[in-house]
Amino acid sequence: MIRKIVNIDPDKCNGCGLCVPSCAEGAIRIVNGKAEIAADNLCDGLGACLGDCPQDAITIIEREADEFDEEAVHQHLEQQKPAQAKPAPQHAHHHGGGCPGSRMQSFAPAASAPPAKGAAQPSQLAQWPVQLHLVPPQAPYFQDADLLITADCVPFAYADYHRDFLAGKAVVVGCPKLDDLNFYIEKLTQIFRQSSIKSITVLRMEVPCCGGIMHAARQALAASGKEIPLNDVIISLRGEVLER
Repeated sequence: MIRKIVNIDPDKCNGCGLCVPSCAEGAIRIVNGKAEIAADNLCDGLGACLGDCPQDAITIIEREADEFDEEAVHQHLEQQKPAQAKPAPQHAHHHGGGCPGSRMQSFAPAASAPPAKGAAQPSQLAQWPVQLHLVPPQAPYFQDADLLITADCVPFAYADYHRDFLAGKAVVVGCPKLDDLNFYIEKLTQIFRQSSIKSITVLRMEVPCCGGIMHAARQALAASGKEIPLNDVIISLRGEVLER
């Protein structure tokens, strides 16, 4: 049949993934760094994903396509759930079970005074774990905390990450290009709801795909129903602060 359906221009798409969580039917996926329609019968052709594409790579066209199938959508979403739920068992690690490397810990960071000449810069990390997949939403180090949401490439690019950004903050780390943005939104929503976060700083790279982590933070904050100051800091590939 001829009907309206989403079309994604691969020449414009940069694989940022912002369109993926915008599709309630789960019809869009990222393959080899490009967004594509998983199957024609999963796309309703309404175009809810259009406004979330910074590259204007998504349009609505009319072409021959399988009819939209709600039952197929339901089955498709059910199949996605196990992958999205994988991190859940990690929550038990803060009780002492599971992998010791994921067990929740809080500790006092090193003094932030300048180190003696020739001495190593002291770490400002005050918690473990840091990966967004592993942190328990109800962790005590989130209470009354300033939260730093860090794209995981940032500490490699910005030399003084510990001193200028991490000191005095709770932190979660993730990659919006390689991980599931829907999971990020759900996990951050839980953290915002269950903790008395005082402020949120999103620290990300200048590359377009890294914008997904800011998108997840905004969506989660809206879903939490709370009003928390949200700051967006962008780091260049050469380690310069471009925007804060």
